[in-house]
Amino acid sequence: MSAVVVYESMWGNSEAVARAVAEGLGEGTALIEVTQAAQRLPVDVGLLVVGGPTHAFSMSRPTTRADAVKQGAPTGHETRGIREWLDDLPPSTGIDVATFDTRVAKVRHLPGSAARKAAKEVRRRHLAHVVDTESFYVEGVDGPLLEGELERARDWGARLAAHAPV
Repeated sequence: MSAVVVYESMWGNSEAVARAVAEGLGEGTALIEVTQAAQRLPVDVGLLVVGGPTHAFSMSRPTTRADAVKQGAPTGHETRGIREWLDDLPPSTGIDVATFDTRVAKVRHLPGSAARKAAKEVRRRHLAHVVDTESFYVEGVDGPLLEGELERARDWGARLAAHAPV
């Protein structure tokens, strides 16, 4: 069985985390930006990792992605995010899912997380079995990631790989 990491990123921080998670999962892990992700997962996928930024205490929406562009984020990622991709996935069985997000560190105690919301959607829509969620922290809206977060993401990927079905 293989692993796939599907991510959304406006400022590059979630992408960097996704790359580190894929490294931790090991060689052969597919890394796919959400606008390029197919609506059906390959049949051999045993672990799906989904991640993106927390916008307004949840997964991004078209309006929050447009706001990020107005604040200086590069264009080209506004059209489709993790929320829309998950909405279009057909239900499946036999797949483990882990979700992650990037969040601003100074508000880490506030409720709301894209990772937790994505996990809830996966469960609600019977898309798969959620095995873990994790948050990684950035300094401000546009980053950078806090020191040590990429190493933590690599370690998390390795822990997920160690528990993935074979």
